[in-house]
Amino acid sequence: MADMTPPADAACFLAAHGWAGATIAPLAGDASFRRYFRVHEGGRSAVLMDAPPPHEDPRPFVDIARWLAERGFAAPAILAADLDRGLVLLEDFGDDRMREAILAAPDRAHALYATAIDLLVELHRHEAGPLRPYNRAELEREAGLFVDWYCPAVGIEADTASYRAAWDEAFAAVEAPAAPVTVLRDYHAENLMLLGGGGLGLLDFQDALAGHRAYDLVSLLQDARRDVEPEIEAAMLARYRAATGAGQDFVDAYHILGAQRNAKILGIFTRLWRRDGKPRYGAMCPRVWRYLERDLAMPPLAAVARWFDATVPPGKRGNPMEIAAR
Repeated sequence: MADMTPPADAACFLAAHGWAGATIAPLAGDASFRRYFRVHEGGRSAVLMDAPPPHEDPRPFVDIARWLAERGFAAPAILAADLDRGLVLLEDFGDDRMREAILAAPDRAHALYATAIDLLVELHRHEAGPLRPYNRAELEREAGLFVDWYCPAVGIEADTASYRAAWDEAFAAVEAPAAPVTVLRDYHAENLMLLGGGGLGLLDFQDALAGHRAYDLVSLLQDARRDVEPEIEAAMLARYRAATGAGQDFVDAYHILGAQRNAKILGIFTRLWRRDGKPRYGAMCPRVWRYLERDLAMPPLAAVARWFDATVPPGKRGNPMEIAAR
């Protein structure tokens, strides 16, 4: 559990920016070193992001938030910032997240996912922001987290060279899109806030890159933190394609990037358990395996599927904590 004691200099930072005497209450931590606190003063509230250096740098978040806002997207306004200390005061979007809204009223799922898809359609009408490319080297590095962390945790000695070779043809199809877009990278139901008027507020986009437009659809529709029904996934892919004219090559890219992302997440979640002492992430891995196996069944991933079939037997696919304990 992350330490949710407010940073020692938070009160001084708030006072310097017109929030003297404000109360500071824990709001959330995440898989990184970032922490969030809700700040109340009088009748107003804001969110304090603590992104402590050297582990975190809030500058990318601030830059991308402003880029998004300039184009009409609901990123939190930057109310104040001390970038050297990693403190940023943000507009408070409230507590009405897409995830909880669907849990409370499952019949809203289709409409909320449709709104999220429509936001991506609009985002992808813009050229990519001034971001580094989501290139082949990054795709390979991320996919490699599976053999770096998941395989050793479950007792598999994986051959890294054959793993990378299996991905070669798949990555060639997605590494250099003709018109890259801003890829938010963590676009899913826990990072989408329901706002007045039916819009969605965006969170957790500091790792954005310029890459393939299918990636954020994967983040949304193969959500590691909640089950997305195959019917919803298919309907939303169809909605995006109808709005953009995307063809079969887009569907192929969706599954390639889905397999890459899910392999990466299995590695990251295992690392969060083993290295960082966050066991709750291991329990999400069976869901991620289900998504990965659906992607691997697609023809563009035949070579990758053969590697997984030869290397990771069914009994080694699941929660790595439980597998390691057997």
